[in-house]
Amino acid sequence: MNKEDSSIAKWLVTLSYIIMLGTNAAAVLLPLNGLTTQEVSDTYPNLFAPAGLTFAIWSVIYLFLGAFVVYQWLKPAAGSFFSDQKNRKTLRLTFILSSILNSLWLFAWQYLQIDLSVIIMLGLLGVLIYINHLLAKMSFKVIGFICVRVPFGIYFGWITIATIANITAFLVDKEIPLFQNNQVLWTVIILLVGLVIISTTILRNHNIAYGLATLWAYYGILLKHQAADGWNSKYPMIITTVIISLVIIVVVCLYEVVQEIKNQKNVI
Repeated sequence: MNKEDSSIAKWLVTLSYIIMLGTNAAAVLLPLNGLTTQEVSDTYPNLFAPAGLTFAIWSVIYLFLGAFVVYQWLKPAAGSFFSDQKNRKTLRLTFILSSILNSLWLFAWQYLQIDLSVIIMLGLLGVLIYINHLLAKMSFKVIGFICVRVPFGIYFGWITIATIANITAFLVDKEIPLFQNNQVLWTVIILLVGLVIISTTILRNHNIAYGLATLWAYYGILLKHQAADGWNSKYPMIITTVIISLVIIVVVCLYEVVQEIKNQKNVI
């Protein structure tokens, strides 16, 4: 990639980020289709949905992704992930794609196109799986870790939960009797399947940021079930499952931290 191509790629990354932020702002401030994102979510009531305050994590995600956008403009340090031309090109292209999918998903969701929203969300999840699989193979210095590894780890973690929630909303929308008549059981199954996916991903990608994002999401589900203006502790089986899941995710994260410390010592 020559200097001109590199500059174009940097601008495209920046532009796609701004468009993504603008779309999300429009969904909240206008809002799109006269409904807020939370109001659309309430249209598909289900026992997996987390408390509203949990969605504040988007501010954290966009802040860290903004750090990535700034970082990709800087001259890469020798031997860093970004010093490799192929890595730079791949990450920029996949980031642009993820930003486009993020914006498209919001339009589909806000305009109640639940089927389409699931397809787009699965596409976004696939892109983030690829990005994090790529980053897991690389070593980073502190700045690169904060501006590249952490942003995509948090993003991936939250989108993992968002995908499960989106599919759950899809099942509610279709009014499938098997799901509708056994919501408690299916929610417990979904929580446990999610736990397996989360734990496996943390250990395979060695990504604590991913784990923390999913931990926050499960905590949000617990809050929703315990809150008086939520499910008001109506489903003790789900609450127990969420608490057990939270403990296991914490243990897995701590295990990964210990392994990382051991690896650092071995390097030294």
